[in-house]
Amino acid sequence: MDRLSYYASRRIPFLFVIDYEQKEIFVEPIARLRGILFKVPGVRNYTLPKKIYPKILKKEPISYDQYEKAFGEVQHQIRKGNTYLLNLTFPTPIETDADLLGLFYTTKAKFKLYFQDRFICFSPERFVKIERDQISTYPMKGTIDASIPKAKEKILADEKEMAEHTMVVDLLRNDLNLVATRTRVERFRYVDEIVAGSKRLLQVSSHIRAQLPKRWREDLGQIFAKLLPAGSVTGTPKRSTCQIIKRVEGYERGFYTGVFGYFDGTNLDSAVMIRFIEKGPKGLIYKSGGGITADSDPKKEYQELIDKIYLPL
Repeated sequence: MDRLSYYASRRIPFLFVIDYEQKEIFVEPIARLRGILFKVPGVRNYTLPKKIYPKILKKEPISYDQYEKAFGEVQHQIRKGNTYLLNLTFPTPIETDADLLGLFYTTKAKFKLYFQDRFICFSPERFVKIERDQISTYPMKGTIDASIPKAKEKILADEKEMAEHTMVVDLLRNDLNLVATRTRVERFRYVDEIVAGSKRLLQVSSHIRAQLPKRWREDLGQIFAKLLPAGSVTGTPKRSTCQIIKRVEGYERGFYTGVFGYFDGTNLDSAVMIRFIEKGPKGLIYKSGGGITADSDPKKEYQELIDKIYLPL
């Protein structure tokens, strides 16, 4: 984490990639990047080749019985009061008709990363943005098919989605309080439209903002150390929920649900690494999941895990 502070304090533009458990941290000046392509709003370091249209030919998710067992353990922990919201994820082997680089070029998202032929992500979710000494975060919780009649009204009126979103907003507001002052919710539960393969989805987000000290660049590494892992992909309370995740999921998330970002010499933008495909020993792995609360339905959550395995073309 010290390298974030080192380059930021010297106003050197750089890219950073931090895995979920902060075990692997990549920080490199933009001028020295090799084998890495990225896009954040307003900046990218590649040009698009001829458009191709790859497909996911096959998905092999865990069985419903396996998922239900993990879901049941999460519900047990909720009843014990050890967690109130937990983001449960699993890896799914997939087959496609393109390689990682082809998938990277083709997918559409606000934030994209191709990392050394190891993984790609095409994330719609910003983690934190720092501009004019202010830090903002934009938690996303709540999704509905835009083609459903009165979809916007239904997602905003859904009590389970409301509770889940409120808990994440409260968690991230508390996280920002660890590193900044004058924390406030600027917008609560506004709706954006995103593309999900052949579907259009409505996504519910909020905007939380706080004031950083003037010397935040010198302390950037410590700021991220305090904020990570991202609350929107863990749950609340964060510490005990992360312990449950490690036990119940039974696999290493690695870079999935970590963060990557770009510092331009003055300001910073970053994303949560969701919508994530990595190269494994036996082929490509797509990692996905969703938030579990006391009101969650296992069949709906299992289907959500599968539905999130898509290419936004």
